[in-house]
Amino acid sequence: MSDFTDKVVVITGAGGGLGKAHALEFAKRGAKVVVNDLGGSGDGVGSGDAADAVVEEIKAAGGEAIANKASVSDRAGAQSIIDDAVSAFGTVDILVNNAGILRDKSFKNLVLDDWDIVVDVHLNGSAYVTKAAWPIMYEKNYGRIVLTSSVSGIYGNFGQTNYAAAKMGVVGMMNALSIEGLSKNIRVNTLAPAAETRLIGTIPGVEVNPDNPAPNRHPKLVTPAVLLMCSEDAPRNKIIHAGNGGFYTSAIYSNEQIEIGVDATYEDLLERREQLFDMGGAQEMSGLIRLQQQAEKQ
Repeated sequence: MSDFTDKVVVITGAGGGLGKAHALEFAKRGAKVVVNDLGGSGDGVGSGDAADAVVEEIKAAGGEAIANKASVSDRAGAQSIIDDAVSAFGTVDILVNNAGILRDKSFKNLVLDDWDIVVDVHLNGSAYVTKAAWPIMYEKNYGRIVLTSSVSGIYGNFGQTNYAAAKMGVVGMMNALSIEGLSKNIRVNTLAPAAETRLIGTIPGVEVNPDNPAPNRHPKLVTPAVLLMCSEDAPRNKIIHAGNGGFYTSAIYSNEQIEIGVDATYEDLLERREQLFDMGGAQEMSGLIRLQQQAEKQ
């Protein structure tokens, strides 16, 4: 029996690329899948039947799936995704927040409408769908949630301030939800993927073939990390990078606090500038680690 047999899995933005790869693999392993996709272009314009095509592919292979074409950035639409899952399959066990768009411009040339829509889809959309699923998972004492970030948010990238801000925002969301879900067996993690997809093709100068991606850049090479984050023995509060057959994790590290005292001045800090930025003895830090440290002191 697979970890995912009869699990109800909701995947947003699953009409192609990464989301489609995740949906097909979950279905292959016995999950019941809600395939959400607005069906628009890579910049979020328009609509289409991408979700229906993925559902038909799953059903043709003997799996179970339904389509939902709502926008995650619309509160009622986000709620409808979870409502459809409950109506069709009775509950929600796993949520993979994958939906996204790009509106790349240097910050100098960026119009604020493009800031708003990118943040709405990536950050607010993740929050809206997760908010709809959270009470169900909380009540049943079980849930697995994946948020999708990017190296653009974690490390930064030219021309993607809107995207980077949203993608780092979901890391903060993970940090808080990991704490709130701790006692309810809701495990929240973040994916930072790399693959040849239609969305990447919206970046100026980047050529892709999303219908026939290069074998070493195929979206399915990212999916193993998603399955790990959604398994019975899933980690908590982890950022997993996946792509091109490689996997690694990122984490936040902090160095030791400099004790200057209540009379600290700018000049005092200048004198210890090198110590302030010395990360030689830094240690991983997160809300969950701090909770553990506090418990050990009690």
